[in-house]
Amino acid sequence: MSGHVWLLPLKNLDDDARAVKLGEIALLELGEGQDKFVGEPLRMVLIALEEDSRYPFAVDSDGAAVGVCTLQSGAATLAGWPDEDSAWLLRGFLIDRRQQGRGLGTLAADAAAREAAKLTAGLGSGQAGVVLSVNELNPGGLAAYRKAGFEDRGRYEGGDAGPQRIMYRAF
Repeated sequence: MSGHVWLLPLKNLDDDARAVKLGEIALLELGEGQDKFVGEPLRMVLIALEEDSRYPFAVDSDGAAVGVCTLQSGAATLAGWPDEDSAWLLRGFLIDRRQQGRGLGTLAADAAAREAAKLTAGLGSGQAGVVLSVNELNPGGLAAYRKAGFEDRGRYEGGDAGPQRIMYRAF
């Protein structure tokens, strides 16, 4: 693994800084076939900025956005988790195709779990970890989450693009 990442909370940035990051996010590219697993980056972030339960982040490396992710409260069942509130849902996670293969996904997934723990402490919301679902046909995603300390918690059949693995990381 090489490099460093920072998760910039887009809701906490001033208007000018947010506009710069949104411009960078608009230029992110998906790898071939990844559109089956994740949505268009700018659209996902704009939706997250409008919802109180979602906390969108720009994944930054070397001063520029190289990816995005969102933590959402009250939505863990969307990843096959048995309840809504005991875990944050990590969704809309992607690294720009030109930056893949450098370990940034693993670093960002690890950082997202740490950010979720900070959010839980600050909000007093009671979550004990982070859950996500990743398509079984996405070996890069599966590997990145495992390296970031997420454990496989079984199969979820609710994904639009086929069977998913439920991945969880406790704080």
